[in-house]
Amino acid sequence: MEEPLKDHQHANAVEMPAPSFWPMVLAFGITLLFAGLVTHYIVSIVGLVIGIRAAVSWWHEVIPQEAHEHVPVRHPAEWAAPVQASTRSVAKLQAGVHHHRMRVPEKVHPYTAGIWGGLAGGTVMAILACLYGWIAQGSIWYPVNLLAAVVIPSLSEAPVEQLRAFNGLAFGAAIVGHGCISILVGVLYAVTLPMFPRRAPLWAGLAVPLFWTGLVAATLQFTNPALNNRINWIWFIICQLAFGLVAGFVAAKTQRIDTMQSWSFIDRAAFEAQFRDEDDAKR
Repeated sequence: MEEPLKDHQHANAVEMPAPSFWPMVLAFGITLLFAGLVTHYIVSIVGLVIGIRAAVSWWHEVIPQEAHEHVPVRHPAEWAAPVQASTRSVAKLQAGVHHHRMRVPEKVHPYTAGIWGGLAGGTVMAILACLYGWIAQGSIWYPVNLLAAVVIPSLSEAPVEQLRAFNGLAFGAAIVGHGCISILVGVLYAVTLPMFPRRAPLWAGLAVPLFWTGLVAATLQFTNPALNNRINWIWFIICQLAFGLVAGFVAAKTQRIDTMQSWSFIDRAAFEAQFRDEDDAKR
């Protein structure tokens, strides 16, 4: 039995329904009762017993007399101070301001930087290849014809004397193929250079050419058997490193541009340009 409260205690307390854990026990019993339908009837019997026990106990806490408890009330002096609303606004940073919410890289090289870098690297690479042909075979057309053997199958079985001679078709094929590959690799340099944390031209001039050399060495016997049988790997690596250093240096020296992640939605959707065109048309 609860002890009666004194008058001064009634003034500082609020009568509330007493807490009870029997509803949770009743829910557990009902769960077991239905779980036995898909498992074993013993589980349902156990759930029924638990449910009846919880229901009876919960009933006695409510009827014939509801159980209560008195919760003390704090003195007004102990109440927490009311929250004062502030009229000041919160300054919100925009994407790109002080590097807020920016994704790396923040700036990239334009594609034209890769095109010019690829052409410059390809030119240096071609000069070194012709220098090797002049020193090793006495003809600058030797490496040109070997490169053209990728698209001209007859050159794969050609004798050395024919490879040393000028071939207009082979020269054109070599120029087009070497130029396209140089431009594509140069664009790849322009895209990947901003991803290097520091000394990007040096890393690009060493890591990428060595990776490319390993890839070519593994596939050259299938793509160009003539070049694979006659290639000088020392000169090949030198040419690749020269291409990488020159292409990376030229691409890295170009002015980088901001990525679109710092642009507003209106700028990305080109709404401003559309409005300007309409204003110019009205004028």
